[in-house]
Amino acid sequence: MASIHFSRLTEPTTAIAEAFTRWENDQQIKYLARFNRNQADLDASNEITIEQLTQRIQHTAIYLIYLDERLIGEMSYQIDPPLLLQPEANSAWIGITIGEHQARGQGIGNQALAYLEQQIAAQGLSRIELGVFEFNQPAFALYTKRGYHEIGRINAFTYWQGRMWADIRMEKRF
Repeated sequence: MASIHFSRLTEPTTAIAEAFTRWENDQQIKYLARFNRNQADLDASNEITIEQLTQRIQHTAIYLIYLDERLIGEMSYQIDPPLLLQPEANSAWIGITIGEHQARGQGIGNQALAYLEQQIAAQGLSRIELGVFEFNQPAFALYTKRGYHEIGRINAFTYWQGRMWADIRMEKRF
């Protein structure tokens, strides 16, 4: 049976940066994880460096997702970032990426979200906010199943398949 575990990122390595870069540029998922203003943004390649990850962990808690000792994804949260739709003290903004194809659709995102919620609650935070693009129905269904509800939409937020789509903002309170 596959073993899933999570580890907080404290020391970025070349291998971790390479995995993040691969996921960031994966045509099958990059439109799900980052907003794009146009086709050029969607087509652009990005490199994630050790230096960028080192800077990122100064203000973002990043957890690596492992399946049988193989790095398959990452999840993170920030506390009270400026991008919150409803700025409220003690709020976490979260993101989850299951980067490796063979790990998707197996319930790992649900397990990762449960773990991330535990970490956030342990920090004494009382609220989580997230954004999910309106075309990402599997993620929307997962968040709804886990008790998140829609609090607003930012229309014409991201580009995909020749048009602009909304960002659905959702929250969960503890």
